[in-house]
Amino acid sequence: MKAALGFVGLGLMGGAIVRRLLEKGHVVTGHNRTRSRAQPLVEAGMRFAQTPRDAAEAADIVFSMVTDTQALRAIADGPGGIVAGLKPGSIYVEMSTVDADASREIADAVSRAGCVMLDAPVSGSVLTIQRGELSIMVGGPREAFERVRPLLLDIGPKVTHVGGNGLAVSMKIAVNLSIGVQMQALCESLLLAEKAGIARATALEVLMNCATASPMIKYRGPFLLAPPDPVWFNVNMMQKDLNLAVAMGQRLGVPLPSAAVSNGMFTAARGMGFAEKEMSVVFDVMARLSGVSA
Repeated sequence: MKAALGFVGLGLMGGAIVRRLLEKGHVVTGHNRTRSRAQPLVEAGMRFAQTPRDAAEAADIVFSMVTDTQALRAIADGPGGIVAGLKPGSIYVEMSTVDADASREIADAVSRAGCVMLDAPVSGSVLTIQRGELSIMVGGPREAFERVRPLLLDIGPKVTHVGGNGLAVSMKIAVNLSIGVQMQALCESLLLAEKAGIARATALEVLMNCATASPMIKYRGPFLLAPPDPVWFNVNMMQKDLNLAVAMGQRLGVPLPSAAVSNGMFTAARGMGFAEKEMSVVFDVMARLSGVSA
């Protein structure tokens, strides 16, 4: 499938997705608030749009991926936003991890403009995008999903339609809850082994190759010894997702004790000045609390 594509939000994840779309032969017009971050993609063949609206006007299908709900509203709403630039019949594929109600509100605005929005957050990292292993969950009308499915398969091999608008975002929040909890559990296991006298690197090798080693632990575990530069997923981003999960649990009447505990640990990380550090820095928080040098 070849179509004129727009993409708003060219951070590490969004930029990696655009690069993959370019490699698949698609024409992409992209916008990013900070122009300099878009330059490598321009050099790879992407066309640059001055505003989110310009990116939407140049496309039949426009994507976005930004950090949070506030950032999504900033690029979607208003005279310079994506919704204002949509042409009748266009599809807006929104890939951010945001509040599900806010996602539905924007989907309603898109519908009033004569277009369709899909929420399509992803599970994975820059590394999984580069390897072609990204998983994508999609919420919204089935007909629109089937239309963009070939494009999404160019991004990653696993694409799942989970239901109506907002449900893919809800699914992603449930997925990321597990990431925070797993990281805390991994750090607890590692710290316990180290205080028992086992070298940190040795303990981590065992933990990454035992029965409890999930794919997330396998690719994020090494960050406990050497975090990536630049940071892929920082403390602020992890806590944003945990806050979304806790709020969702309260709204739906679902107790989430492990998420609440993990959220508290990431609050401690922020209090120690680690807000912009890779989320695996939660190990340093636990280490300080137990008298171990991080």
